[in-house]
Formats: sequence, structure tokens, C-alpha cells
Amino acid sequence: MDIQTLGDLKKAGYQPKSIKDELRDNLIQKIKNKETTFEGVHGYENTVIPELERAILSRHNINLLGLRGQAKTRLARLMLNLLDEYIPCVEGSEINDDPLQPISRYAIELIKEKGDSTPIFWLHRSERFAEKLATPDVTVADIIGDVDPIKAANLKLSYADDRVIHYGMIPRANRCIFVINELPDLQARIQVALFNILQEGDIQIRGFKLRLPLDIQFLFTANPEDYTNRGSIVTPLKDRIGSQILTHYPIDIQTARLITEQEAKLVEGQKQTVLVPDLARDLLEQIVFEARENDFIDTKSGVSARLSITALENLLSTAERRALISGDKTTVLRLSDFVGIIPAITGKVELVYEGEQEGAAVVAYNLIGAAVKSLFNELFPKIEKLKKQEDESPYDDIISWFFNQKDGFELLDDLRDKEYRSLLDTIYPLDDLLGQHQPNLPKQDSYFVKELVLWALVELKQLSKQRFTEGIQFKDPYGSFISGI
Repeated sequence: MDIQTLGDLKKAGYQPKSIKDELRDNLIQKIKNKETTFEGVHGYENTVIPELERAILSRHNINLLGLRGQAKTRLARLMLNLLDEYIPCVEGSEINDDPLQPISRYAIELIKEKGDSTPIFWLHRSERFAEKLATPDVTVADIIGDVDPIKAANLKLSYADDRVIHYGMIPRANRCIFVINELPDLQARIQVALFNILQEGDIQIRGFKLRLPLDIQFLFTANPEDYTNRGSIVTPLKDRIGSQILTHYPIDIQTARLITEQEAKLVEGQKQTVLVPDLARDLLEQIVFEARENDFIDTKSGVSARLSITALENLLSTAERRALISGDKTTVLRLSDFVGIIPAITGKVELVYEGEQEGAAVVAYNLIGAAVKSLFNELFPKIEKLKKQEDESPYDDIISWFFNQKDGFELLDDLRDKEYRSLLDTIYPLDDLLGQHQPNLPKQDSYFVKELVLWALVELKQLSKQRFTEGIQFKDPYGSFISGI
């Protein structure tokens, strides 16, 4: 930057602008240019983002209220893109003083002493973001400030001199976006300390009443569950927050897939080694949708989008590990690989009492089964729609095939691809079913769907399934009773 002093800044015709006006003006420009305002956020185009844009145009402080994994913090960080690229600040200022509108004692005295020779520096928008996670140990000194005895001793100043003040995070975030995550977790007395800052611009530190008209865009995030479990937003503070915006989970599979594929951190080698059928990605998202409706899971706590992200990473790692063991250079993802995502599920769902009794792993395994059933009903005729028990079913031949297998049908986890395909090909009625109801299915996806049919028939009580250490065994629906297992 050629402009290095206050005099240079004045000659350039610089006009001070508040951060809220800055955000508003840049948003107006983006909207007029038909640009995407919040890049990489999917599913909010007609809901959250228009509300957020209205709040910015209204110059409001904002509270994003929603369950975990709903991109609240991401939205806050993306607001940085609506700031000017650089702004001038008084050199040496702790609170980013505007050279033409200084508010700190340091900046005012420096400008009074040096006038147009006052040095300035340029602050990039990437440095204009401050974030604080609300935890019980947060103090007023942390976020607003306190008297610094070391500074008083070094400068030989009385505690009555305001130069002994050490500014906290909020004053230091002057002319920045300041985010407080999980606001209800902040102790009530700390929330009270925010009142005047939001409304009047006063800050009070150890008896000092400083009239500092701080220029800050406040953005809070909160989880509805916290209102009852851990705390609440005190009413006067809520009253001072201009807009409260409700976030939500993706409403359809395609949007959820976009998010998962964008966020999953996959190694390039995995992408080249493992071929993922399109239906497998749908099934993965369906598992998360099932979890959000499951009676054993606390829906008030939410099921984060991080579940499907980490599950996809686990899923590819499961298939990759199998390929490494078997020696296959590439492999097609199998439905049995979904057993490998159970650790990704169990750590991300809060179970109700009944769910705890069942066990997290059992609940996770049942979610996979429920998702299989839902996807199966979209691809093939529903068994429930067959009118009478004596009516013919398109699955009769498959079930009959299993009645003729005394020892059942085993699919081992570490089978090579060629052996896996050969085994599924022995169930010849599966080819007839796919040929009749899914004739346009890509060849590489057909074996995934064949296994999907077997799992679904188990869920629909037409076959039985037993999980053992090395793999899965399928039998006719009464096989387990006859064999005494």
C-alpha cells in the first residue's frame, strides 16, 4: 500500500465506514451482480440465506439458532467475504482505531502529537474475525478487559489511570466480526456484560466507565437443546439481538449428498481405488435421515451432518482395506462395507433410555437396515402392497432358492471382487428381478443392488441373516430355527 500516513489517507479521499455499512454495501453489490453470497453452503438458498441477507441489510446483530452440524459457524466465517479487502488502522493501536475516527486514548494522543504524519497500517479482512466458544470458565476479563498490574508497574501509573487497562477480546475485535459460539453456555453475568456493548457502546472495566463506541458485527450461535439442558440466553440480551435465524438440516438426499461430498476429506488414492455406486451414496444419506426419525435417538439433540461425512470416510477406508488385504488394485464398494461405518454412527448420536438399553452398535446396525428397506422400496415393488398371502410375489424365486440351500449362503468380508461377483451370480433369480425392475442399472452397480435385495428381504422378514466374525450368512426365514442357531 502506498498510503502509509494519516495525511496520505486524507489526500486519497478516504471516508470512514462502519462494519455494518461495509457488509451492507458489499452485499448489495453482490446481489446486483447475481453473485453467490455464501459459497459452499447447500440447502439454505431459499430459507436461511435470504433471512441472513435481510439481517445484514438491516444492519442487525444476528443469532443463528439451530442443532449441531447445521453450518452455523461456517455461515459466520463466510461473512468475511462481505468485508472490504483492506481497512486502514492507526499503527500500534490495540483496538484497530480508524485514523479518522479514533476512539482509544492511545490513538487520540498519537494523532494529536503527530498529526498528518501519524503512521497507519492496513488490516486484511482475513484478520477481522474473532471467535469465542462460550464455556463456564469464560470471565468478564477475557471478553471485555481488566486492569493489568504489570502494565501499571512498568509504566509507573496509578490504578486510576485508564492506561493500565488490558483490553479483552471484544474491544480488540473493534471493526471486526465477533462470534460467540454456544451463547446459552455463557454464564448469565457474562451475558449481562454484553448489554451496553450491543446497545450503547459503553464498556466498564474495574470501575472505569469508558465511552468506547466499538464498531463490531456481533454474530451468536446457539443450540435449542442448550436452553433447557445447560442454560439460556437472558431476555434483555436476546432483546438486543436484531435478528434470530433458524437453521435446519438438508431436506432431501441430493442436497445432503452435495454437502457430504464437499466436506469429506478423502485421500486421492481412495478415490482411485474404490468405485462407489451412486446408490451407495444415497443409502449413506438415507441412514442419517433414518437416524433423525429414530425412536431410540434423541431427536432434540440432532444428528449432525458430520455423521454422513465421517461415515463416507469410514466407508471408503473399509473398502480400501479389503482391497489391500485381497490384493485387488481397484474394488467396487459393497453393501457389507457399511458395517464399517458403525463407529462413525455410535459416536455421533445421543440415545434415549430405550436406545441405551439396546446398545449404540445395535441401534446403528438397525439404522443401516432401515435405510436399506427405504431405498429398496423406491427401486422394487413393495411387499406390503401384495394383496393376499397366496398371491405371487416377484421375490418368490429368490426365497425358494434359499430354501434349497441347507447350509445357507455366506458372503465373507475379505472376498476378492471376482469371488464376490461369482457368489452373487449363483443366486440366478436376482438377475431376473433386476432385469425386470432395474433393466438400465449400470453393470458395476448391479452387485451392490443384488446385495441390497438380500438385506432388504431380511428386513422384510422374507429371509434371515446372521452376522459372524468373517462376514454374513443369509438363510431362508426359518433356517435359524431349523438349524437351532
